[in-house]
Amino acid sequence: AFCHAVPGRWHMMSVMLSAAGSLRWFRDALAPGTAYDDLVALAGEVPAGSEGLLFLPYLTGERSPHPDPLARGAFVGLTLAHDRRHLTRAVLEGVAFGLRDGLDLMIEAGMPEPSVIRASGGGTSSPLWRQILADVLGAEIATVDTAEGAAYGAGLLAAVGAGWFPTVEDAAGRLVTATPTASPGPNAPRYVEAHAVYRELYPALAPIFRRL
Repeated sequence: AFCHAVPGRWHMMSVMLSAAGSLRWFRDALAPGTAYDDLVALAGEVPAGSEGLLFLPYLTGERSPHPDPLARGAFVGLTLAHDRRHLTRAVLEGVAFGLRDGLDLMIEAGMPEPSVIRASGGGTSSPLWRQILADVLGAEIATVDTAEGAAYGAGLLAAVGAGWFPTVEDAAGRLVTATPTASPGPNAPRYVEAHAVYRELYPALAPIFRRL
């Protein structure tokens, strides 16, 4: 929980250290030269849950929900039946599960469960990833008209400070447009089950991470 730049307000923030970066690592390591759109399109051929394959996105340690610099990434559940399509989808789902962990902490702290979540950043350009997020987070996903979420917000605050807009609410209302792009679908119940298994992985593997 942080003191907001707007007087009298606070905000809660959950930070993953390797979200879209997990997909970038995967592409660079296992599919160099492949366009992201082509890589993700193949993942769409795999059913929700990646046929039992899970991915922990702790490639550079983690901050939320596990403040652990020694946390490590992992694929769990690999079999001969899995191929690059499954691995790719597991990465997308693993990041979504990590975001769900952060959302759950916020709700436990007293924040009302959201019906709409605004998403920004490069990962939101993928329709498949947006749908996975909607299913895992249990909320409508809306994208905004900028990929630079944090920097754009800082610019809005500067514009208010410079007197260009009377309030932050006014600046956001005039300069930020949210467009609904995905709603929870029939895969949402499947992800509830998969996320429950995912949450057990870090506690089980944390002692091993410390020995590596």
